[in-house]
Amino acid sequence: MAKKDTKKGKAAKGAKSPANKQRRPAGLRGLLRIPGDEPLDLSSYDAADTPASPADRIDALADTIQMGERLGELQERLFAASTSGDRRRLLLVLQGMDTSGKGGTVKHVIGQFNPSGCRVRAFKAPTAKELNHSFLWRIKKALPLPGEIGIFDRSHYEDVLIARVRELVPPDAVERRYEKINRFEKSLADDGVTVVKVFLHISHEEQRGRLLERLDNPDKHWKFHPGDIDERKLWPAYMRAYALALERCSTDAAPWYLVPADRKWYRNWAVSKLLLEHLQALDPQYPKADFDVAACRTALLHGH
Repeated sequence: MAKKDTKKGKAAKGAKSPANKQRRPAGLRGLLRIPGDEPLDLSSYDAADTPASPADRIDALADTIQMGERLGELQERLFAASTSGDRRRLLLVLQGMDTSGKGGTVKHVIGQFNPSGCRVRAFKAPTAKELNHSFLWRIKKALPLPGEIGIFDRSHYEDVLIARVRELVPPDAVERRYEKINRFEKSLADDGVTVVKVFLHISHEEQRGRLLERLDNPDKHWKFHPGDIDERKLWPAYMRAYALALERCSTDAAPWYLVPADRKWYRNWAVSKLLLEHLQALDPQYPKADFDVAACRTALLHGH
């Protein structure tokens, strides 16, 4: 992915060597993937960038619609394969600052799937009951079943984001959670879950504009809270917390992808493309019949 102020033809600061780049997956997955265990400066990424996108907004919208047909077919194949014992499923994790478009992504991108095969969960502040358990307890209860596509609007990463920024738990407890998350996500991958973690990267100014739009439209007042202004004052702290989470928890088993989200059309196109590439890599197949097809057809033709 292109970074701000990067001269054409020169490697971006902190870029991996050509040998390491070759190990990245092809397509948009390789372009948007965050390399793990490397210092990450989110301010160096342009939230209005459109890496690998079609020529313009109109072409991107058309391409997103076309991808919807392929996504629907692959979802059906994934679900069908589960009826014969295939345990594979996909989990999309959406994280980002307020107004970055997590809900919009669910509406416009996930809306292309058959809802009966999806499991959507928006995580809010933990309840008293949830606080009596490990921070991963409520996450485990919401995981997709074999053949399903799960979507998390926020996730277990809140426990290393707002928990760090607002000092909800001691710093050493936050530090231990990174490794707990990595072990948890590795166990998911080992059990057939393809984890697609997407950070919707929005700029400070774009967020201001979107919050103002909510204030200027009475029909959107329900989406605004005065506390949103206080949270903006903590923007630098949140950016540091996100950078740490992306650095420490972008692994081979569950890498992070940074999607520039200032342009909503690009956000929807990029998330659709990432899902398509992952489902194509899974290549689920319709199960073969475990009955005599010819005999059943003959029985139907002869009046049964």
